[in-house]
Formats: sequence, structure tokens, C-alpha cells
Amino acid sequence: MIMINLSTRCSARLSPGFPKSAQVHVMQSKLLFTQAISITSILFCAAAIAAFAEVPKALTVTSSAISEGATLPKKYTGDGADVSPPLSWSAGPSGTKSYALSCEDPDAPWGTWWHWIMFNIAPETRQVSENVPKVAALAQGVWQGQNDFHKPGYNGPAPPAGKLHHYQFKVMALDTMLTLSADSNKDAFKKALKGHVLAEGQLTGVYKR
Repeated sequence: MIMINLSTRCSARLSPGFPKSAQVHVMQSKLLFTQAISITSILFCAAAIAAFAEVPKALTVTSSAISEGATLPKKYTGDGADVSPPLSWSAGPSGTKSYALSCEDPDAPWGTWWHWIMFNIAPETRQVSENVPKVAALAQGVWQGQNDFHKPGYNGPAPPAGKLHHYQFKVMALDTMLTLSADSNKDAFKKALKGHVLAEGQLTGVYKR
């Protein structure tokens, strides 16, 4: 068997006695090999670009009442006034049509517990004030979904005694307004978000009893 390295210049360096049909076969093989490498490179680059495009950009989420990683003030918990905290965030990328936010406790004993769902916040908005009313329909077309207490709006931490819980206040920039009913829960909310998050960020506070 004759072994031929396709990376060499086959046509110019094959011996004069080498059969012409074999030379043609070698050149065709080299061409197919080169085309395969080119197609593979193109597909790899396309996949890499698509993957990069799907990664949401970062928003910076802050609060005048909560520091990152710090204990939540009692007034924002079920042991206090149970009002929602003030939140602010950086501008979303071009194409942002609305913002949505949530508060989640991933340390709850029955799985992640949702304390707050809000959506269809206008794209020019950069903050929500303290003590948002606990109703589904807010001003300017903003809506609040049902939290895991089966109530609209915010209900703060009320964890079982002992373990430290983390409360993630998340803000997402979306490329659309969400079409959800007034009694939408976390499952409907998460489903509606899929494929529409342009950027996101979070602020985490902690609390324990």
C-alpha cells in the first residue's frame, strides 16, 4: 500500500512514473480534505458566535437599603413591616423593550421559593421604590405575578429557624413585553422569559431566624 501525505504538494512532486489516475485521485482527495477543513472551521466559528450571542450581558443591581451579601433589614422581612426594598439597576443593552424582576430564595427546604415577580417595567425605568403596593396591576402597565405565598407582589423572608438563607433580587432586560395573566406564577413567568433575556444582574441579601 502506498501512503501519501495530503499536506504536501502532491501534483508537483509525484514521480513521473506514478499513474495519472492515481495523481488525479490524490488531487481530488486533497481538495475534499481542504473543503472539509474549511466547512468545519466555518461551522465552529458560527457555533461560537451563536453561543456568545446567547449569553446575557450583565446588569448592575443595587439598593440604597441593602448591601451585597449583607443581612436584610428586618422591615423587608416577614418579621417586620414586610415591605419591598428599593432597587436600582444599570441600563440594558440596545433593543431592551422592558424589565422584569424577581426575588428568589434558593435555600428554601422545598426548592427555590419565589418572593416577588414583577414585569413589563418600562425600558426607560431604572428603579423601583420601597414598599410597592401588593396588588397585581400597578401604574404604567407594570404587573406583579403570584409569589409562592400565592399573593401578588412582594412578601419578604420568613424562613424556618436555623439556616442562613440567601435572597436574590434579580433584574432582567428583555427584548419584549410579556403577555401574562394577572395570576401568573413563577412557572408561567420563567416560561415567558425564555429566549427574551438580553441582560441580567442580581443583588443578594441574607437572613436567618
